[in-house]
Amino acid sequence: MKDAGMKVVVTGGAGYVGSVLVPHLLQRGYRVHVVDNLRFGGEAMLPNFIHPAFSFRQGDVLDQVALRRDMADAGAVVHLAALVGYPACKKWPEEARRTNVDGAKSVLDSIPASGRFINFSTGSNYGEVVGVCDENTPLNPLSLYGETKTTAEQMAMSRPNTVALRFATAFGLSPRLRLDLMINDFCYQALVNRYLLVYERHFRRTFIHVHDMARVVPHLLENWDRAKDRVLNVGHESMNFTKEDITGLLSKKLAFHLYFADVGSDEDKRDYEVSYARIRDLGFEVAVAIDRGLDELIQGLRLVRIHNPYSNV
Repeated sequence: MKDAGMKVVVTGGAGYVGSVLVPHLLQRGYRVHVVDNLRFGGEAMLPNFIHPAFSFRQGDVLDQVALRRDMADAGAVVHLAALVGYPACKKWPEEARRTNVDGAKSVLDSIPASGRFINFSTGSNYGEVVGVCDENTPLNPLSLYGETKTTAEQMAMSRPNTVALRFATAFGLSPRLRLDLMINDFCYQALVNRYLLVYERHFRRTFIHVHDMARVVPHLLENWDRAKDRVLNVGHESMNFTKEDITGLLSKKLAFHLYFADVGSDEDKRDYEVSYARIRDLGFEVAVAIDRGLDELIQGLRLVRIHNPYSNV
């Protein structure tokens, strides 16, 4: 591999995606340095310390003095550090702006001029779309999360040698598990509570397994001359489903009570289809189909225990 030995700095590397990405990069021969404030803990990083090409610093991306030291000899920076998802951003709006916007600016100001920059963004930037959207579709974010990530993406794309990735909705198991993601939540509710309440069953979106979110980074680094200075939707049209579609697939694998609510709404209004032709033209295809991902979740979530100290059951 022509870039073997390159140092890659991953901000937010102890999170849901980062904890899957870091081993991918190490396996591909990169030196990996993670910067993370460990808001959600650092246990997911423990298996990496045995690797001589791994290093870690606990800290905030707003600390530019430390960040410039982290990035002094970096060949590439993958920016994941963010408060992710509309519920978290709604709950902590000031922190969302500080982390997602000010933090992104701090990272951009700290990267060596020659460094490659990969900015993790989101399909939430599109908001409500009629029909199929591609990378040229006007952005219309409806949530604070979408607004902050759109602002960060626009700042990133004003810098040369940058790629911005708008991901489909994530799902799948990770060392730093998230149960607020739609498919992960549906699986957990159906498996553990045997009951699932769904609003706006017709809402449609595309999904991507966290394993594929990690795989795309080394693919882009190894095809950088073709990828750089572009915005890329990351996912695949075959992974486009309505909420009702997902519950139907789950009902073939689990026994649970399903209720579609006619009253009420989902605050996340994403309901669209996306074209992924541009990322395919760069030779990237997703590897984890929906059935394989659901089987993984069902098997893995059986091991998850969330203790409620107020329940005797």
